[in-house]
Amino acid sequence: MSDANGASGPIRPDGSALGTGSTGPIGSAGPEGAPADAAAPSGSVVESGSESTPAAGPTQEDEAAEASGSAPGRRVRVVLVDDHRMFRTGVQAEIGQTESTGVEVVGEAADVDQAVSVITAARPEVVLLDVHLPGGGGVEVLRRCAALMSDAEQPVRFLALSVSDAAEDVIGVIRGGARGYVTKTITGTDLVDSIFRVQEGDAVFSPRLAGFVLDAFASTDAPPVDEDLDRLTQREREVLRLIARGYAYKEIAKQLYISVKTVESHVSAVLRKLQLSNRHELTRWATARRLV
Repeated sequence: MSDANGASGPIRPDGSALGTGSTGPIGSAGPEGAPADAAAPSGSVVESGSESTPAAGPTQEDEAAEASGSAPGRRVRVVLVDDHRMFRTGVQAEIGQTESTGVEVVGEAADVDQAVSVITAARPEVVLLDVHLPGGGGVEVLRRCAALMSDAEQPVRFLALSVSDAAEDVIGVIRGGARGYVTKTITGTDLVDSIFRVQEGDAVFSPRLAGFVLDAFASTDAPPVDEDLDRLTQREREVLRLIARGYAYKEIAKQLYISVKTVESHVSAVLRKLQLSNRHELTRWATARRLV
């Protein structure tokens, strides 16, 4: 996938423009475009010079926007980051109907490097970020986009969208700077609402996941993360999980786009930092902490 190239339309990782189609369920394509400015509510008055004239009533676009949960005239530019192309296509079809939802998908990415390139080039208001990605995971994307998140004039905000509801994943991306975390069971309407809330600076969580964050950050009795796990770099954690899941070194190298020798170096570092002797002990350690 190439970097976003500044084209006027949404950008795929390979540099091509996203297609259009009609509204439909996840897996179908959908139209994109911007409606005319929203009209004033029916019965209100619009000042025009010295005379007052009745304003037009709501348009079909306004009614569609209201039905989808998006206020008329609101717009948000979004980048989708997920390593499953079919899922990205489904999300694009579900929420990317700009006329009705107000969401404009301006880019896609399938791994960490692609995500950083597209986000940096497109500068969206919101990024929908998967937690588990080739190249270091969602936390690595957050780390490398820290300057964009802290931009006072045009901040890029992140909303995690993942199949995982593990407390460790939730806490990890929130500590990394994400403004919220929702699971992939969310409806299209609720996802659109969550995107706009994150754009406005709110924190958004699926109901069950909010408890993880409250427990982790509000409690003074327990640390928010495992101290041993916190010694590992993000890449070492990725290698640790794959080792614990039974992947061979060659498979890990292919999954993370690194060499076998680099995998061996990461495994050695993990064993040293955790004071373990072999991959069997490492697997038991990871399983006990529900990292597998």
